[in-house]
Amino acid sequence: MAEGILEIDDSIFDAEVLKSDKPVLMDFWAPWCGPCRAISPLMEKLAGEFGDKIKFLKCNVDDNPISPGKYGIKSIPTLMFFKDGNVVDHVIGIVAKSKLEEMINKILNLS
Repeated sequence: MAEGILEIDDSIFDAEVLKSDKPVLMDFWAPWCGPCRAISPLMEKLAGEFGDKIKFLKCNVDDNPISPGKYGIKSIPTLMFFKDGNVVDHVIGIVAKSKLEEMINKILNLS
């Protein structure tokens, strides 16, 4: 996995996401998904820029069906933003880096 991005599974989802002391950007993905592979370099860049302020995680939906099921993930890639254990935003599919930066900055500014 890329530096700054942690691959997690269902067994540690609550500890890494819901109990995180930092906001979390969770990438629900699968290795066979072309758009998921296409967004990976973007996630790596964002992790390099914002990794000290926000946690970047990935969860393979094929290997870990419980966590995506809890959040109704039907399409991938789905990027979910968590803060204080709650979903505060999400986006489905490939989006521009500028859009994700805007979303991250908004989440970081939430009180």
